[in-house]
Amino acid sequence: MLNRRSLLLAGLGALAARVAAAREAAPALMLAEVYRPGMSLADYWVSEKFDGVRGYWDGQQLWTRGGEPVVAPAWFIAPLPKQPLDGELWAGRGQFAHAVSTVRSQTPSDTAWHGMRFMVFDLPAQGGDFTARLAVLRKLLPITDAPWVVPVPQERATTHAELQALLAKTVKMGGEGLMLHRGGSLYRAERNSDLLKVKPHDDAEARVVGHMPGKGRHSGRLGALLVETPEGRRFKLGSGLTDAERENPPAVGSWVTYRYNGTNPGGLPRFARFMRVRSDLPS
Repeated sequence: MLNRRSLLLAGLGALAARVAAAREAAPALMLAEVYRPGMSLADYWVSEKFDGVRGYWDGQQLWTRGGEPVVAPAWFIAPLPKQPLDGELWAGRGQFAHAVSTVRSQTPSDTAWHGMRFMVFDLPAQGGDFTARLAVLRKLLPITDAPWVVPVPQERATTHAELQALLAKTVKMGGEGLMLHRGGSLYRAERNSDLLKVKPHDDAEARVVGHMPGKGRHSGRLGALLVETPEGRRFKLGSGLTDAERENPPAVGSWVTYRYNGTNPGGLPRFARFMRVRSDLPS
């Protein structure tokens, strides 16, 4: 029992060390909160939310949100300016898996990368508020010789009804949702309401910290994932998993995305269900 407990504690210690190392390596990016009906739309810009891999160009190297270097072909990054860019490495609507596999590959495939675009939505090192940064971005991009580097189209948000109509239209065309960016906001490397995501459902990421054994029909395989949010809240995630995922579950230490319907008074997600593994985030 003692040896087993020691191994468990050692495993948790190693996981905590990996988490700390990943946090140190990750670029300092602005992260979004969730839009709720009733929030003021005054001074917000709206754009499509692209379902790809967050990409940060520091002027010399591409990085993922988790701090992993992106090995892109030389032709893809050669035209990029020396100025830092924040955006999404995107393969098109409904092509998230292609985007992830392309970005994570350590041997870049020209064929795969020709299907990628760098959708740039901000200039982290540029002074001024977002509206001012957007004006600079529109002068910087597009680049004639690099059509794969795209400034994200932005328009002024108006009313909640028009926002919902745009959301419905975007989702119908295969899009994931919308983003709202407050015009008067500085670039702050934290999660805040200056940046909001608008989706037809709530979703978030959590790290897998354990595997719960199944019962009944799932006896002998995974029953639920024990996951932990970035805020340190733990809960079981059992709904939404396929039989194949129960047979070969996401590894402890990996990140997953889950959907949910609001939170309970304690802050835990209600009706949480598994969506997919976030292999673009470090384990």
